[in-house]
Amino acid sequence: MVATDPRPARGIREKTGYILALPLFLLVLFAIELPGLSIEGHRVLAVAAMMALLWTTEAIPIPVTALMPLVLFPVLNVSAFGKVAQSYAHSNVFLFMGGFFIAIAMQKWHLHRRIALHLILRIGGSPGRLVLGFMVATAFLSMWISNTATALMMFPIGLAIVVHLEEKNRAEKHAIMRFRVALMLAIAYSASVGGIGTLIGTPPNIVFSSSVAALYPQAPPIGFAQWLIPGLLLVMIFLPVIWLILTRLMFPMQDNLAGGGRAIIREEINKLGPMTREERLVSAVFVLTALAWITRGDLLLGNMFIEGWASRLGLASTVNDATVAMGAAVVLFLLPAGSNTAHFLLEWRDADKIPWGILLLFGGGIALAAGFKTSGLAEWIGGQLHLFASVPVPVMILLICLTLTFLTEVTSNTATSTLFMPILASTATGIGVHPFLLMIPATISASCAFMLPVATPPNAIIFGSGYISIPDMVKTGFLLNLAGVVLVTLITWYVVIPVFGITAGIPAWAR
Repeated sequence: MVATDPRPARGIREKTGYILALPLFLLVLFAIELPGLSIEGHRVLAVAAMMALLWTTEAIPIPVTALMPLVLFPVLNVSAFGKVAQSYAHSNVFLFMGGFFIAIAMQKWHLHRRIALHLILRIGGSPGRLVLGFMVATAFLSMWISNTATALMMFPIGLAIVVHLEEKNRAEKHAIMRFRVALMLAIAYSASVGGIGTLIGTPPNIVFSSSVAALYPQAPPIGFAQWLIPGLLLVMIFLPVIWLILTRLMFPMQDNLAGGGRAIIREEINKLGPMTREERLVSAVFVLTALAWITRGDLLLGNMFIEGWASRLGLASTVNDATVAMGAAVVLFLLPAGSNTAHFLLEWRDADKIPWGILLLFGGGIALAAGFKTSGLAEWIGGQLHLFASVPVPVMILLICLTLTFLTEVTSNTATSTLFMPILASTATGIGVHPFLLMIPATISASCAFMLPVATPPNAIIFGSGYISIPDMVKTGFLLNLAGVVLVTLITWYVVIPVFGITAGIPAWAR
């Protein structure tokens, strides 16, 4: 999962965006007339253009930009305030909120640290296997908690192992340096990739699900289990690719280093002591919630139909994944911590750790997508893109993956995916293909930027430690960006199509 990251002092990019935002809005609103586009469509386009500039330059906080539809759509007579406000209370906002509460409980009682250490201990051994162990542990945790928090937790553990190996292998400076760089980059990259695995793992995933609900009210909802199949498969394939590139191509490992790292891991586990009652309770809530998510919805795989528990209980139309998430959150607030009934697994002061700005960003994205739909802007964009109908769909997917992957090296992946979802949906209907064929690869690619420290918070954390150089990150990240483009394209074509039941042409609910 992704959390917002603190930004440095305002630079030229931020100042430029701040100065040009209002003139751009006024220019599109009053000076540009597009044939066939309604007045409301022009107004939504003006708001979208200004929001795009503010998001990409981060001239003002991203969540503040996300609030603009709440003010501008009613003022511009695009939509009533109450209608726009519904977007900020969408079920997917509560799905992510519930996921955040579960993640906070895991962090509060150090369950995430225990899980990570045991995974590393089981997989690790030689330096190469230690890197793999860190990657698996980091990716697994990032499927459920913030990738920023995951990277912050894994970094000191990795550093302790590096220091331990340095003390045991003073004559092997180059080998230790390669191991150190590979391990640090492995933590950053697997924190980003792990979030792809689940619907709540990273904000772009929820942005996609929310955009589908806003743009296509008749479309079947995106279920947790449905996303898990291609998402988890991509993680399982991508992690070994990253490991091979890091430990075999870029920074070859020397497996005969003395000391290993198991002693450090065992020492860290011993510091945690026996598993506490609180950890057991949080574990139970976490496992039951994950199972409820996976088994809730009906699943159609080829000719095989699996009925979910919601359908069996006659609750398919009233219960969704957000219900499960918020139910788990409420339970965490109700279960006593230890024998002291005055304290609970979660208390309201823990809610301060919720990244509320991300939730506002989801709401703004849903409101913007709804504005595209209701104003006719989405239909108009689709009508202008018929020339792309001659481009083969696999090539289109590849180009979208390339664009989103490299664009999010310098822009927020959440804001970028929020902006692109309605545009890609319109493009798909304009060229006569299923919207998911363009929207899903774009969503995944938004989480596959590995080259620059500013691309993701984990990259920034690892680079800020001083143990990684820009050339190391850029060269390795460029290879991984290309690998990600290829893998996402293949996963889309061979896995997403059957799992999401994508057929030729535009589905009835998208017309």
